[in-house]
Amino acid sequence: MPVSAKTWSPSRLPASTTVQAGHGAPGETSASRRRFLRGSASALLVSGFGSTLLSACGGSLDADQPDTPRLASVSNFRDLAGVGAGYQTVDGKQMRRGAFYRANALTLSSTDEATLGKLGIASVYDLRTPGEIARATDVLPPGASARTLNVLGTSDFVAPTLDTAADAVEFMEAQARAYVTGGAQRAAYGALLGALANGEGAQLFHSNAGKDRAGWVAALLLSIANVPLDVIMQDYLLSNVYLAQSISAQTTTLRAQDGAAVATVEAPLLNVEESYLQAGFDQVQAGYGTMTSYLTQGLGLSPATVDALRNRLVH
Repeated sequence: MPVSAKTWSPSRLPASTTVQAGHGAPGETSASRRRFLRGSASALLVSGFGSTLLSACGGSLDADQPDTPRLASVSNFRDLAGVGAGYQTVDGKQMRRGAFYRANALTLSSTDEATLGKLGIASVYDLRTPGEIARATDVLPPGASARTLNVLGTSDFVAPTLDTAADAVEFMEAQARAYVTGGAQRAAYGALLGALANGEGAQLFHSNAGKDRAGWVAALLLSIANVPLDVIMQDYLLSNVYLAQSISAQTTTLRAQDGAAVATVEAPLLNVEESYLQAGFDQVQAGYGTMTSYLTQGLGLSPATVDALRNRLVH
């Protein structure tokens, strides 16, 4: 049976070939859904980084609530709840702005450090490997504590040798599935969600680019909040918008150093695709049946912790 966005909740999980997510339709191909979602996310670049997406899920812009500041030095920094009044959930609630933030590595300029310091961030959770941290040490917001949670459980992130762009896509999808099946991944994600549920003040979590490991956390939190599936997917794809300049610069460097062919092969490593997130969702369904079972059995969260997270996420 197709899963409608109107009935999406942590206890229901879509299969990749049967999702009816607001703009989708039963039997619609993954490729056509991907074109729609990519286009929707790209459109946000000219609509205030999220106002179109917020409107699509029933939210509204609140002139009295300032938008999350843009950080030139940390381009994928954003409020998990979206912009304006925040994303609306399928059960008529509103995401709570200013509770949780997501980002790429905190290579903050002095100006952006001061800007971030005004948001009252109490804790920063770094999901990177030790090797990634050594190459780009976090600059913490004033007053924030730091905790590292090595999601991959390895000393560094190393991509395998790739022959084609399709190989790169398969690698990214395998990474997403491993977020669900891997022991280190489940331990780190369980510890993170437990800390977010019990932490005081605003919380920030981040990975290297803020799109894969942090993107999975964001999708889980939005799922717990009962945000519609199509909005979760579009929010995930927004990393391509926020990271556009970084992706372009990395592509240019790859072309100059290794040639156009290598740049083409490795392009899927630099962005996000619908199929990456869908691979993770499909693995949850295959391994646990429901998102609730994944959260409780896979990540070891108590129902009370999941409820506490939901209470922090919405109002």
